[in-house]
Amino acid sequence: MASSKDYLEFVLDQLSLLHPISYKAMMGEYILYYRGKIVGGIYDDRLLVKATDAAKKWMPEAPLETPYEGAKPMLLVEQIDDREFLKELFDAMVNELPAPKKP
Repeated sequence: MASSKDYLEFVLDQLSLLHPISYKAMMGEYILYYRGKIVGGIYDDRLLVKATDAAKKWMPEAPLETPYEGAKPMLLVEQIDDREFLKELFDAMVNELPAPKKP
C-alpha cells in the first residue's frame, strides 16, 4: 500500500519547525531528508525513522517496523502530533547520520 499525499502533507506540516526538511518520492513512498541527510521516511502512511542511538533514547518504547520487504527495521514515530518532540528528535538524530554520498 502506498502512502497518501495527504499524509505526506500532514507530516511535513508537523515537521515545519525543522529547516531544511525535504522529501523524495520513491515507488509510492517518501524518503525524508533533514539537513541533506536521510532521517527516515513515510511508508504505508507511517512515519518511520532510522534506529539511531539518539532515536532509541528519545523513543525507548517505539516498535521496530520494516518499511518494505528486505529493508532494515526502523522506529515507528507515534508522537506524530507533537511538533516540538519531532524537532528535538530529528535534531538529536541528525549528527549520528552519515553524510550524503557524493556522486
